[in-house]
Amino acid sequence: MAKLNSFIKIEGTLDGLTFYKGKEGYLVRTKGGVSAQRIKNDPAFIRTRENGTEFGHCATSGKLLRQAILPLLTDAKDSGVTPRLTQVMSRVKNADLSSVRGQRQVSVGLSTATGQEALSGFDFNAQAPLSSVLLSDYSLNTATGEVVISDFIPLQNLGLPEGATHVSLSCGFLNLDFSTALKDLQLSAVFNTAINYVLTPVTLTPLGVPTGTGTSIYLLKIAFFQEVNGVQYPLRNGAYNALQILDVL
Repeated sequence: MAKLNSFIKIEGTLDGLTFYKGKEGYLVRTKGGVSAQRIKNDPAFIRTRENGTEFGHCATSGKLLRQAILPLLTDAKDSGVTPRLTQVMSRVKNADLSSVRGQRQVSVGLSTATGQEALSGFDFNAQAPLSSVLLSDYSLNTATGEVVISDFIPLQNLGLPEGATHVSLSCGFLNLDFSTALKDLQLSAVFNTAINYVLTPVTLTPLGVPTGTGTSIYLLKIAFFQEVNGVQYPLRNGAYNALQILDVL
């Protein structure tokens, strides 16, 4: 490591030298690290290759799920949802106890109770987890995907963001085959109501049961709005909206 003594301050890599700013000023060192070719072929890096393959598979699986639920996800996600979901998919993949290391699959992991439990309860918006937004019990019919909140009083049973005057609730019933990418998402009608003290029982029923032989995933979404002159506007572009995977089968 050497110190750069020049009126020209450089950061980055140039001719095999890496320039960077440290506590002692601008420093320079030779470019280090292992070449990509060696990682790809050297037997000493077999574990690195296995980990890389499985990481890529988990990232792709997370992307499949996000794309499958775009009608729900668009305004109910945080900026870190991609890496958070990839991390969860890695735990699901670890539940595959039949495949060799480097070839473990999310689809196999989801066929186990451990893998299903890892994905169940995932909040797509970490800033608005369902547990802090919906302060009421609900029931889920896994045969139809129907969600019922029988004792729903908006002002009592919601963690309300400032300025919200109305709330919408909807649910989704997804069948997604992570090995083939085939998907079928069935949505309920959107239930919208004013935020007040009126007892308002909620029943959300998907339009149908999704087809396919993949994993069944059940979702619930809560979105907030502010009414101005009779028009409801999304509150903070969905920053307070909640979307959670209720169950996985």
